[in-house]
Amino acid sequence: MTPAGAQAAAKPATEAATPTADQILDRYVKAIGGREAWQKFTSRVTMGTIEVPFMNLSGTVLIHEKAPDRLLAAVIINGASFRQGFDGTLGWTDDPQDGLREQSGAELAEARRDADFYHPLDLRRLYTKFTVSGTEKIGDRDTFILEATVPEGNEPTKMYFDTQTGLLLRAISQHHGTDGVTQFREDFEDYRDVDGIKVPFTSRQTNGDTTYTMTISEVHHNVELDDSEFAKPAAQ
Repeated sequence: MTPAGAQAAAKPATEAATPTADQILDRYVKAIGGREAWQKFTSRVTMGTIEVPFMNLSGTVLIHEKAPDRLLAAVIINGASFRQGFDGTLGWTDDPQDGLREQSGAELAEARRDADFYHPLDLRRLYTKFTVSGTEKIGDRDTFILEATVPEGNEPTKMYFDTQTGLLLRAISQHHGTDGVTQFREDFEDYRDVDGIKVPFTSRQTNGDTTYTMTISEVHHNVELDDSEFAKPAAQ
């Protein structure tokens, strides 16, 4: 064997096996059911609960989504209502602290990405560049780290894909709001089959100093949703 051949043979198997960004993204789409299965749906209604252990609070969550890019999320905790919507153009929030307001700049860009109904299928369109930046263990699972560059030029979003299943286990991004910029981390667990696609039924989220857990109880597809429900409410 030549010196060059011996060097190649000694190359660690893990390094040789590292996939490209495109391979990771393609495998993810396949792992969650495939493009054809997702495109059978044009709307989704998700119901569940939210737990905020640090404050000993719990509440309910209701999310309405409609293709191509409409979203309404409502959370009720201790009688207080927190709502966020995107109507295809305008993003808005309504909560006890800041009242009803429109989103703009980087916050609006984030809302637009989140509202993409086919988000897992559209990652290459929603981000401008993908880089495989290494591996990391999450619990007992090994993951490939994919850094996704956002069009508005802020810090890249980091996505962690299970090396065995291809599923997304964690995402770390920037979150823009009235209090400035915070790191937002989501850990996805308990993937289940729903109408032929895989959905994580547990999402553990950390936004700045606040940690909470969302648990899905019901998912319904192709529900009739009127466009008007995603519009910014009239000021009271």
